[in-house]
Amino acid sequence: MIERFLAQTQFSSEEDFKQNLQFKIKENFNFAYDVMDAWAEEAPGKLALLWTSERGEEKRFTFQDLKEQTDQAASYFQSLGIGRGDMVMLILKRHYQWWLSMLALCKIGAVAIPATHMLTKHDIVYRNNRASVKAIVSVNDEYVTSQILAAMDESPTVKVLVAVNSDTEAGKPVAAGFHNWNAEWQQAPRYERPANVNTNEDTMLMYFTSGTSGEPKMVAHDHLYALGHLTTGVYWHNLSADSIHLTVADTGWGKAVWGKLYGQWFAGATVFVYDHEKFTAEKIMRAIEKYHITSFCAPPTIYRFMIQEDFSKYDLSSLRYCTTAGEALEPAVYQKFLELTGISLMEGFGQTETTMTLGTFPWNTPKPGSMGKPNPQYDIRLLKSDGSECEDGEKGEICVRVGDCKPYGLFKYYYRDEEMTKQVWHDGLYHTGDMAWRDEDGYYWFVGRIDDVIKSSGYRIGPFEVESALISHPAVVECAITGVPDEIRGMVVKATVVLHKDWKEKAGEALVKELQAHVKHETAPYKYPRIIEFVDELPKTISGKIRRVEIREKDKK
Repeated sequence: MIERFLAQTQFSSEEDFKQNLQFKIKENFNFAYDVMDAWAEEAPGKLALLWTSERGEEKRFTFQDLKEQTDQAASYFQSLGIGRGDMVMLILKRHYQWWLSMLALCKIGAVAIPATHMLTKHDIVYRNNRASVKAIVSVNDEYVTSQILAAMDESPTVKVLVAVNSDTEAGKPVAAGFHNWNAEWQQAPRYERPANVNTNEDTMLMYFTSGTSGEPKMVAHDHLYALGHLTTGVYWHNLSADSIHLTVADTGWGKAVWGKLYGQWFAGATVFVYDHEKFTAEKIMRAIEKYHITSFCAPPTIYRFMIQEDFSKYDLSSLRYCTTAGEALEPAVYQKFLELTGISLMEGFGQTETTMTLGTFPWNTPKPGSMGKPNPQYDIRLLKSDGSECEDGEKGEICVRVGDCKPYGLFKYYYRDEEMTKQVWHDGLYHTGDMAWRDEDGYYWFVGRIDDVIKSSGYRIGPFEVESALISHPAVVECAITGVPDEIRGMVVKATVVLHKDWKEKAGEALVKELQAHVKHETAPYKYPRIIEFVDELPKTISGKIRRVEIREKDKK
């Protein structure tokens, strides 16, 4: 499959990859037709999606099954008046209808807007009006449907509501005002492909950012965004047609299309899904054991919880390759997982606005805690505040040089926000807002968001540097580093810490001093947290990222 889209498909080294990664661009590329339906012709009986749930359900979809069922879903959407360019919000948790909907909307040229099931009425109203949402397809959960219905009086563009039951609840009535997917979708007429579905520049997908520092922005991606993820699945995840891949991510989060859709199916791998309500490491590890998962990807938080488990209780011998992204990985977590499994975690970095821009590829020796090296489809620059390039060892902002052709995978713009787009994309550069430094071997090391970097007594301290030191202490499960205003030093470092259950009774001044001494031992002493607060949980976005801005705002009061 990938030979249709790459001039060279096998790479023996970093230099080979850097010099010879070259895409072949098809006019009017459409992932659903040009990849998924092509697989249905080439390997119709190959298992594409293995979907399971904590409710005991299991469904297996071959590429031929997906072709037939996404055609049917596309026809169903058309029967509801949805067509090219229409905005459709998907609030489907991990129900398999999310995959059918994503591909069906692609087939008719509509715009998919995945969203989390945790949205409130306010969140839904904001998204409906900012994006002029025409239709919402959601799970038939009382909380979700009630929030959607409450938002309708303030959402004039929304014309269609569709509710989806799980298979175990197929006969359950849907909420008033919603179409019933289970009862209606198979009744749609035979699908016929529209004459003009899309151009490469048309918007295919929109994500609302997680809102770590303000109202969510609408990130618009064109149809070539899917192609940009070829390197994610084939080369970073190191997948093949024999792989069974599990990425832990809710479908409302951008990481879902990183790990559960585009790149994996370029490789012809089987995408494994475990539909569950509340994460536990035990559930995921049992699923890996039962279904012989070969490839696994999760944010560092998941690995932190996994290494707290007794690995002797699980057979994870099927695992061959593991990756991580979504936030920076602490070296202590890397080392512990390696000790327990013999598998090195291969880190990757990107944003809602991009595909993977930096990563540890199979030909790279991983350095624990490093983001890896640049993906050659992006021209990565590390820049100082004056725009000059950083030397090795100097901290700067990760930027993408944009030449005559926008890199495949880079977003189009922030929808309906020209000013915000210009703030991050100007003078031929996309500014990620993330700080890093590069070592002498070309590996990048995360420092933090520009807004999160702490300036104390003339030093610039990245939150991740201190968090990595703290997390290596056995008492610490999670932590967030922020700056607190100080008359003498300008700012001082504060640590907000979630303790391991076995240490919670020891919270107090003695433990504060122990953790401070630990940080001084693990990193430069000037970085140690002068203030430590113990909490039960950290404030997070609906996609699970730590909201340091919320901690800073609370400390101002």
